[in-house]
Amino acid sequence: MESGVRTVEIGPVRIGGGLPLVLVAGPCVIESEAHATDLAVAIRDIASRRGMPFIFKASYDKANRTSIGSYRGPGLTEGLRILGRIKADVGVPILTDIHEPAHAAPAAEVADVLQIPAFLCRQTDLLLAAAATGRVVNIKKGQFLAPGDVRHAVAKVTGAGNDRVLVTERGTAFGYHDLVVDMRALPMMRAFGCPVIFDITHSLQRPGGGDGVTSGLAEYIEPLGSAGVAAGVDGVFLEVHEDPARARSDAQNALRLDRLDALLDRLTRIDAVVKTPRSLTDQG
Repeated sequence: MESGVRTVEIGPVRIGGGLPLVLVAGPCVIESEAHATDLAVAIRDIASRRGMPFIFKASYDKANRTSIGSYRGPGLTEGLRILGRIKADVGVPILTDIHEPAHAAPAAEVADVLQIPAFLCRQTDLLLAAAATGRVVNIKKGQFLAPGDVRHAVAKVTGAGNDRVLVTERGTAFGYHDLVVDMRALPMMRAFGCPVIFDITHSLQRPGGGDGVTSGLAEYIEPLGSAGVAAGVDGVFLEVHEDPARARSDAQNALRLDRLDALLDRLTRIDAVVKTPRSLTDQG
């Protein structure tokens, strides 16, 4: 299925270039140091048993919560301290999102990947600040963008001299309080040459669909994830929590930790078929 997608190195993890699926996973937001660390260890161990490369993700600040009363996280200083401890103690690369250009440099001291949130994917100053750090930049496709339009955001980063770019699909606005994933978007964006990640759980959000909170449809994680991996991607992004009902952000679209192993089994088997050379699959 290969299409000239470059390989990007993220610490010991390599993504793209026809390599096996990479897992990006963790809680939506840092709830406490102990909680984030426990999840990082649990997810690492599940991924490791499958030989699956893993990048831990969590936010130190959720600056785009629906309600001003919603929990945002521990903040930049404390959040980066926690992520730094996880990186050192658990031994995994770190991905976190930034919302302001001034956060790029301090976040880059800890994080291996700086993520540009979907709502901010056209913010030039934010993209350029992330690019200047030399860290991998993961651009989430805005819910308001066509797949082809993401190339302009990619060009802002590469034009600044940083070609270590990932692009993430996380659904497109479909009327009020709903998202839909056009599976054509995945090969369309891979045609840019950047590795593409499918954010399964955020694609199942119902933005603002609750009473001052975002609701979601976690019951469709398996079928949606299976379809996305079958369409061809380089990584999957999952928000994981041991008890989603108690999660302090995105509770209704997170995957229960005890369901992660079975899901990864399914997704890696699909990925292996998709990435089998055509000379073998086309016989007969």
